[in-house]
Amino acid sequence: MEFLKAFLCGGLLCVIGQLLIDKTSLTPARILVTYVVSGVVLGGLGLYKYVVEFGGAGATVPLTGFGYLLAKGVRTAVEERGLLGALTGGVTAAAGGITAAIFFGYLVALVCKPKSKS
Repeated sequence: MEFLKAFLCGGLLCVIGQLLIDKTSLTPARILVTYVVSGVVLGGLGLYKYVVEFGGAGATVPLTGFGYLLAKGVRTAVEERGLLGALTGGVTAAAGGITAAIFFGYLVALVCKPKSKS
């Protein structure tokens, strides 16, 4: 049942993104930013945790989950370090994912040979 909930939650987020691409004039970059900001806002308001409880990885893996992670990290760091935590908490919480993205991106760049578009 956990896999079904994750599939439904992640699938719904993808459907919303696809509808935004098809039905609006928003660029994919703006949609991605909207997803991250939505995760931050919903995480900051304490609402996204209910989505995470229901959807599990279907809610934490997409970009909204990244925004939620940033908000959660800031909240935790502010409780521990005060106002300085507002500046450092998000990056500290997401450091593992950011590092993995940079490492694997670099690894793929070494293995694959890019070709010119022209």
